[in-house]
Amino acid sequence: MPKRLKLTRRFPVAMSEDGYRRLRRFAREAGLDEGEALSFLFENFDSVISEDTFNHRLRLFNAELEARKR
Repeated sequence: MPKRLKLTRRFPVAMSEDGYRRLRRFAREAGLDEGEALSFLFENFDSVISEDTFNHRLRLFNAELEARKR
């Protein structure tokens, strides 16, 4: 029997416009709302990321983060 999806946590999130557009597009394509899409991504994080590129992408993001905040 499938596990019941119970959205119990709400938290304020600051996202870039690019990140939010991508989340909305993913949610729309998957037939989910944004909260359900985030739950799916984080519940299945290890199987949906590419371990080959994750650390590289994270380093790039962190290196550009301060400049993007301005």
